Amino acid sequence: MNICFLMYPWEDIDPENDTSLALIKECVKRGHGVAMCTPSNLTIRDSVTNAFCTVISRMDKVPSTLKSFYTKAQLREEMLPLAGFDVIFMRANPPLDPIMLNFLDSVKDDVFIVNSLQGMREANNKLYTAAFGDAHSNIIPNTHVSKNKDYLVKQIKESKADKMILKPLNGFGGSGVILIEKSAMNNIKSLLDFYITSGDGSSNYVILQDYIEGADQGDVRILLLNGEPIGAMKRVPGSDDHRSNVSAGGSVQKHTLTKEEKALCKQIGPKLVNDGLYFVGIDVIGGKLVEVNVMSPGGITYINKVYKVKIQEKVIDFVESKVTDKLQAFDRRVRLRKAVDEA
Repeated sequence: MNICFLMYPWEDIDPENDTSLALIKECVKRGHGVAMCTPSNLTIRDSVTNAFCTVISRMDKVPSTLKSFYTKAQLREEMLPLAGFDVIFMRANPPLDPIMLNFLDSVKDDVFIVNSLQGMREANNKLYTAAFGDAHSNIIPNTHVSKNKDYLVKQIKESKADKMILKPLNGFGGSGVILIEKSAMNNIKSLLDFYITSGDGSSNYVILQDYIEGADQGDVRILLLNGEPIGAMKRVPGSDDHRSNVSAGGSVQKHTLTKEEKALCKQIGPKLVNDGLYFVGIDVIGGKLVEVNVMSPGGITYINKVYKVKIQEKVIDFVESKVTDKLQAFDRRVRLRKAVDEA
Protein backbone atom coordinates (compact mmCIF):
# COMPACT_ATOMS: atom_id res chain seq x y z
CA MET A 1 0.00 0.00 0.00
CA ASN A 2 1.22 3.51 -0.78
CA ILE A 3 0.21 6.40 1.47
CA CYS A 4 0.70 10.13 1.02
CA PHE A 5 0.53 12.28 4.15
CA LEU A 6 -0.62 15.78 3.22
CA MET A 7 0.75 17.70 6.18
CA TYR A 8 3.10 20.31 7.58
CA PRO A 9 6.84 20.25 6.71
CA TRP A 10 9.01 17.40 8.00
CA GLU A 11 11.27 19.87 9.79
CA ASP A 12 8.31 21.18 11.82
CA ILE A 13 7.65 17.77 13.38
CA ASP A 14 8.11 17.30 17.12
CA PRO A 15 10.12 14.04 17.01
CA GLU A 16 8.94 12.89 20.44
CA ASN A 17 5.25 13.80 20.51
CA ASP A 18 3.96 14.16 16.96
CA THR A 19 0.84 12.15 16.07
CA SER A 20 1.55 12.33 12.33
CA LEU A 21 5.02 10.89 12.91
CA ALA A 22 3.52 8.02 14.92
CA LEU A 23 1.19 7.19 12.02
CA ILE A 24 4.00 7.48 9.47
CA LYS A 25 6.29 5.23 11.50
CA GLU A 26 3.56 2.58 11.77
CA CYS A 27 3.10 2.62 7.99
CA VAL A 28 6.84 2.27 7.36
CA LYS A 29 7.00 -0.53 9.95
CA ARG A 30 4.33 -2.45 7.98
CA GLY A 31 6.26 -2.07 4.74
CA HIS A 32 3.97 0.48 3.13
CA GLY A 33 5.35 3.14 0.83
CA VAL A 34 5.17 6.54 2.50
CA ALA A 35 5.44 10.01 1.01
CA MET A 36 4.71 13.44 2.46
CA CYS A 37 3.83 16.77 0.93
CA THR A 38 2.55 20.13 2.05
CA PRO A 39 -0.50 21.86 0.52
CA SER A 40 1.83 24.33 -1.22
CA ASN A 41 3.55 21.43 -3.01
CA LEU A 42 0.48 20.37 -4.99
CA THR A 43 0.76 20.95 -8.72
CA ILE A 44 -0.76 19.94 -12.07
CA ARG A 45 1.37 18.48 -14.83
CA ASP A 46 -0.16 17.59 -18.18
CA SER A 47 -3.64 17.85 -16.62
CA VAL A 48 -2.70 15.33 -13.89
CA THR A 49 -2.63 16.32 -10.22
CA ASN A 50 0.84 15.74 -8.78
CA ALA A 51 2.76 16.71 -5.68
CA PHE A 52 6.40 17.47 -4.98
CA CYS A 53 6.78 14.76 -2.35
CA THR A 54 9.27 13.88 0.32
CA VAL A 55 9.54 10.10 0.14
CA ILE A 56 10.77 7.96 3.04
CA SER A 57 13.06 5.17 1.93
CA ARG A 58 12.02 1.70 3.07
CA MET A 59 13.82 0.39 6.17
CA ASP A 60 14.98 -3.15 6.87
CA LYS A 61 14.70 -2.43 10.59
CA VAL A 62 12.53 0.40 11.89
CA PRO A 63 13.89 2.09 15.05
CA SER A 64 11.79 1.52 18.16
CA THR A 65 11.37 5.15 19.24
CA LEU A 66 9.81 8.04 17.36
CA LYS A 67 12.86 10.24 17.89
CA SER A 68 15.31 7.67 16.51
CA PHE A 69 12.98 6.95 13.57
CA TYR A 70 12.82 10.67 12.80
CA THR A 71 16.60 10.99 13.01
CA LYS A 72 17.43 7.91 10.90
CA ALA A 73 14.76 8.22 8.21
CA GLN A 74 16.30 8.70 4.78
CA LEU A 75 14.38 11.13 2.59
CA ARG A 76 14.35 11.89 -1.11
CA GLU A 77 12.34 14.31 -3.22
CA GLU A 78 10.13 13.24 -6.13
CA MET A 79 7.18 14.55 -8.10
CA LEU A 80 4.45 11.89 -7.90
CA PRO A 81 0.86 11.62 -9.20
CA LEU A 82 -1.64 11.63 -6.33
CA ALA A 83 -3.95 9.15 -8.08
CA GLY A 84 -1.13 6.61 -7.83
CA PHE A 85 -1.50 6.41 -4.05
CA ASP A 86 -3.92 4.12 -2.26
CA VAL A 87 -4.46 6.59 0.58
CA ILE A 88 -4.12 10.32 1.16
CA PHE A 89 -3.98 11.00 4.89
CA MET A 90 -4.89 14.60 5.68
CA ARG A 91 -2.72 16.01 8.48
CA ALA A 92 -2.42 19.67 7.49
CA ASN A 93 -2.97 22.18 10.27
CA PRO A 94 -6.03 24.48 10.21
CA PRO A 95 -7.30 26.70 8.75
CA LEU A 96 -8.46 24.68 5.78
CA ASP A 97 -6.98 25.67 2.42
CA PRO A 98 -9.85 25.57 -0.14
CA ILE A 99 -7.40 25.51 -3.05
CA MET A 100 -5.86 22.33 -1.59
CA LEU A 101 -9.29 20.69 -1.67
CA ASN A 102 -9.80 21.80 -5.26
CA PHE A 103 -6.61 19.95 -6.22
CA LEU A 104 -7.79 16.84 -4.37
CA ASP A 105 -11.24 16.88 -5.97
CA SER A 106 -9.63 15.47 -9.11
CA VAL A 107 -8.47 12.28 -7.32
CA LYS A 108 -11.16 11.72 -4.68
CA ASP A 109 -12.72 8.86 -6.69
CA ASP A 110 -9.36 7.10 -7.15
CA VAL A 111 -7.87 7.37 -3.66
CA PHE A 112 -9.21 6.76 -0.15
CA ILE A 113 -8.89 10.13 1.61
CA VAL A 114 -8.83 10.46 5.40
CA ASN A 115 -10.84 12.56 6.13
CA SER A 116 -13.21 13.01 3.20
CA LEU A 117 -13.09 16.29 1.32
CA GLN A 118 -16.78 17.02 1.79
CA GLY A 119 -16.53 16.22 5.48
CA MET A 120 -13.64 18.60 5.93
CA ARG A 121 -15.43 21.31 3.98
CA GLU A 122 -18.33 21.04 6.40
CA ALA A 123 -16.34 20.59 9.61
CA ASN A 124 -13.09 22.52 9.15
CA ASN A 125 -14.00 25.20 11.66
CA LYS A 126 -15.75 25.34 15.00
CA LEU A 127 -19.16 25.98 13.45
CA TYR A 128 -19.50 22.24 12.82
CA THR A 129 -19.99 21.61 16.52
CA ALA A 130 -23.28 23.54 16.37
CA ALA A 131 -24.66 20.83 14.08
CA PHE A 132 -24.91 18.53 17.09
CA GLY A 133 -27.05 20.88 19.16
CA ASP A 134 -30.83 21.21 18.93
CA ALA A 135 -33.84 21.85 21.13
CA HIS A 136 -33.78 18.25 22.36
CA SER A 137 -30.04 18.02 22.94
CA ASN A 138 -27.87 19.49 25.65
CA ILE A 139 -24.47 18.22 24.55
CA ILE A 140 -22.98 21.57 23.55
CA PRO A 141 -22.65 24.77 25.61
CA ASN A 142 -24.69 27.81 24.58
CA THR A 143 -22.80 29.25 21.64
CA HIS A 144 -22.87 32.54 19.72
CA VAL A 145 -20.98 33.17 16.47
CA SER A 146 -20.86 36.64 15.00
CA LYS A 147 -18.85 39.57 13.65
CA ASN A 148 -21.29 42.03 15.23
CA LYS A 149 -19.57 43.57 18.26
CA ASP A 150 -22.73 45.14 19.66
CA TYR A 151 -24.53 41.81 19.53
CA LEU A 152 -21.66 39.99 21.26
CA VAL A 153 -21.42 42.62 23.99
CA LYS A 154 -25.18 42.27 24.54
CA GLN A 155 -24.85 38.50 24.92
CA ILE A 156 -22.08 38.90 27.48
CA LYS A 157 -24.11 41.39 29.50
CA GLU A 158 -27.24 39.22 29.39
CA SER A 159 -25.44 36.00 30.28
CA LYS A 160 -26.30 34.63 33.71
CA ALA A 161 -22.71 33.51 34.15
CA ASP A 162 -19.89 35.75 35.30
CA LYS A 163 -17.45 34.21 32.80
CA MET A 164 -17.51 33.23 29.11
CA ILE A 165 -15.03 31.86 26.58
CA LEU A 166 -14.02 33.87 23.49
CA LYS A 167 -12.08 32.33 20.60
CA PRO A 168 -11.46 32.81 16.87
CA LEU A 169 -13.51 30.67 14.50
CA ASN A 170 -10.48 29.18 12.73
CA GLY A 171 -8.04 28.80 15.62
CA PHE A 172 -6.37 25.54 16.64
CA GLY A 173 -4.13 24.21 19.38
CA GLY A 174 -5.71 26.59 21.90
CA SER A 175 -4.53 29.62 19.94
CA GLY A 176 -6.50 32.76 20.80
CA VAL A 177 -8.78 31.15 23.40
CA ILE A 178 -9.38 33.59 26.25
CA LEU A 179 -11.53 33.74 29.36
CA ILE A 180 -13.59 36.92 29.72
CA GLU A 181 -15.33 38.15 32.88
CA LYS A 182 -18.15 40.60 33.43
CA SER A 183 -16.03 42.36 36.02
CA ALA A 184 -13.76 43.47 33.15
CA MET A 185 -16.45 44.74 30.76
CA ASN A 186 -14.45 47.90 30.10
CA ASN A 187 -11.99 45.82 28.09
CA ILE A 188 -14.49 43.74 26.11
CA LYS A 189 -14.97 46.11 23.16
CA SER A 190 -11.25 46.52 22.59
CA LEU A 191 -10.82 42.73 22.74
CA LEU A 192 -13.57 42.25 20.18
CA ASP A 193 -11.97 44.91 17.97
CA PHE A 194 -8.70 42.97 18.08
CA TYR A 195 -10.32 39.60 17.30
CA ILE A 196 -12.78 40.74 14.66
CA THR A 197 -10.83 43.39 12.71
CA SER A 198 -8.10 42.16 10.37
CA GLY A 199 -5.13 44.19 9.27
CA ASP A 200 -6.33 44.13 5.65
CA GLY A 201 -9.66 45.73 6.54
CA SER A 202 -11.71 42.53 6.44
CA SER A 203 -13.40 41.05 9.50
CA ASN A 204 -13.30 37.70 11.25
CA TYR A 205 -15.97 35.66 12.99
CA VAL A 206 -15.50 34.90 16.66
CA ILE A 207 -17.15 32.37 18.94
CA LEU A 208 -18.60 33.24 22.31
CA GLN A 209 -19.49 30.29 24.53
CA ASP A 210 -20.86 29.80 27.99
CA TYR A 211 -18.12 28.98 30.45
CA ILE A 212 -18.53 25.40 31.66
CA GLU A 213 -18.00 24.91 35.36
CA GLY A 214 -14.98 22.72 35.95
CA ALA A 215 -13.17 23.97 32.85
CA ASP A 216 -10.40 25.26 35.09
CA GLN A 217 -9.69 21.61 35.95
CA GLY A 218 -9.06 20.74 32.30
CA ASP A 219 -10.80 19.08 29.38
CA VAL A 220 -10.95 15.61 27.85
CA ARG A 221 -9.56 14.81 24.40
CA ILE A 222 -11.25 11.76 22.89
CA LEU A 223 -10.03 10.19 19.66
CA LEU A 224 -12.73 8.56 17.54
CA LEU A 225 -12.08 6.11 14.71
CA ASN A 226 -14.97 5.28 12.39
CA GLY A 227 -17.35 6.80 14.95
CA GLU A 228 -16.05 4.85 17.95
CA PRO A 229 -13.78 6.10 20.76
CA ILE A 230 -10.33 4.48 20.65
CA GLY A 231 -8.51 6.53 23.27
CA ALA A 232 -8.90 9.42 25.69
CA MET A 233 -6.85 11.61 27.98
CA LYS A 234 -7.48 14.44 30.38
CA ARG A 235 -5.61 17.66 29.65
CA VAL A 236 -4.92 19.81 32.68
CA PRO A 237 -4.03 23.52 32.37
CA GLY A 238 -0.66 24.78 33.53
CA SER A 239 -0.38 26.91 36.63
CA ASP A 240 -0.36 30.19 34.69
CA ASP A 241 -2.76 29.46 31.78
CA HIS A 242 -6.48 28.60 31.61
CA ARG A 243 -6.00 26.56 28.43
CA SER A 244 -5.49 22.82 28.77
CA ASN A 245 -3.96 22.21 25.31
CA VAL A 246 -0.59 20.49 25.62
CA SER A 247 0.77 22.97 23.05
CA ALA A 248 -0.20 25.75 25.48
CA GLY A 249 1.60 24.20 28.45
CA GLY A 250 -1.06 21.76 29.68
CA SER A 251 -0.25 18.30 31.02
CA VAL A 252 -1.82 14.90 30.39
CA GLN A 253 -3.48 12.47 32.78
CA LYS A 254 -5.27 9.14 32.42
CA HIS A 255 -9.01 9.36 31.94
CA THR A 256 -11.80 6.78 31.91
CA LEU A 257 -14.78 7.82 29.81
CA THR A 258 -17.82 8.70 31.90
CA LYS A 259 -21.33 7.51 31.14
CA GLU A 260 -22.13 10.97 29.71
CA GLU A 261 -19.02 10.98 27.49
CA LYS A 262 -19.82 7.50 26.14
CA ALA A 263 -23.36 8.63 25.36
CA LEU A 264 -22.01 11.74 23.62
CA CYS A 265 -19.72 9.63 21.41
CA LYS A 266 -22.59 7.31 20.56
CA GLN A 267 -24.77 10.26 19.60
CA ILE A 268 -22.31 12.05 17.32
CA GLY A 269 -20.48 8.98 15.91
CA PRO A 270 -22.97 8.14 13.14
CA LYS A 271 -22.93 11.70 11.76
CA LEU A 272 -19.13 11.75 11.74
CA VAL A 273 -19.00 8.50 9.75
CA ASN A 274 -21.77 9.66 7.40
CA ASP A 275 -19.74 12.80 6.71
CA GLY A 276 -16.61 10.75 5.99
CA LEU A 277 -14.89 12.00 9.14
CA TYR A 278 -13.23 8.75 10.11
CA PHE A 279 -10.39 9.95 12.35
CA VAL A 280 -11.48 12.75 14.65
CA GLY A 281 -10.48 14.32 17.95
CA ILE A 282 -13.20 15.84 20.11
CA ASP A 283 -12.75 18.07 23.15
CA VAL A 284 -15.21 17.61 26.00
CA ILE A 285 -15.73 19.55 29.24
CA GLY A 286 -18.28 18.49 31.82
CA GLY A 287 -19.88 16.09 29.37
CA LYS A 288 -20.39 18.85 26.77
CA LEU A 289 -18.88 18.88 23.29
CA VAL A 290 -16.65 21.93 22.88
CA GLU A 291 -14.76 21.24 19.63
CA VAL A 292 -14.47 18.70 16.81
CA ASN A 293 -10.97 18.46 15.31
CA VAL A 294 -11.00 16.88 11.84
CA MET A 295 -7.91 18.12 10.01
CA SER A 296 -4.97 17.09 12.15
CA PRO A 297 -6.27 15.64 15.44
CA GLY A 298 -3.46 14.97 17.88
CA GLY A 299 -3.05 13.05 21.09
CA ILE A 300 -1.91 9.60 19.98
CA THR A 301 1.57 9.84 21.47
CA TYR A 302 0.33 11.20 24.80
CA ILE A 303 -2.38 8.55 25.13
CA ASN A 304 0.18 5.89 24.22
CA LYS A 305 2.50 7.07 26.99
CA VAL A 306 -0.03 7.19 29.81
CA TYR A 307 -1.79 3.93 28.87
CA LYS A 308 1.13 1.96 27.36
CA VAL A 309 -0.83 1.34 24.15
CA LYS A 310 -0.29 1.90 20.42
CA ILE A 311 -3.32 3.78 19.09
CA GLN A 312 -1.68 4.22 15.69
CA GLU A 313 -2.03 0.48 15.06
CA LYS A 314 -5.83 0.71 15.21
CA VAL A 315 -5.82 3.69 12.84
CA ILE A 316 -3.67 2.01 10.21
CA ASP A 317 -5.62 -1.26 10.59
CA PHE A 318 -8.75 0.71 9.69
CA VAL A 319 -7.09 2.43 6.73
CA GLU A 320 -5.85 -0.91 5.39
CA SER A 321 -9.35 -2.40 5.67
CA LYS A 322 -10.89 0.50 3.75
CA VAL A 323 -8.34 0.16 0.95
CA THR A 324 -8.95 -3.60 0.80
CA ASP A 325 -12.70 -3.02 0.54
CA LYS A 326 -12.14 -0.49 -2.25
CA LEU A 327 -9.88 -2.86 -4.22
CA GLN A 328 -12.26 -5.79 -3.81
CA ALA A 329 -15.18 -3.69 -5.04
CA PHE A 330 -13.13 -2.65 -8.08
CA ASP A 331 -12.16 -6.28 -8.86
CA ARG A 332 -15.80 -7.33 -8.58
CA ARG A 333 -16.88 -4.65 -11.06
CA VAL A 334 -14.16 -5.76 -13.49
CA ARG A 335 -15.33 -9.39 -13.31
CA LEU A 336 -18.97 -8.47 -13.80
CA ARG A 337 -18.20 -6.20 -16.75
CA LYS A 338 -16.11 -8.96 -18.32
CA ALA A 339 -19.03 -11.38 -17.96
CA VAL A 340 -21.33 -8.93 -19.73
CA ASP A 341 -18.77 -8.22 -22.48
CA GLU A 342 -18.31 -11.94 -23.15
CA ALA A 343 -22.05 -12.71 -23.17
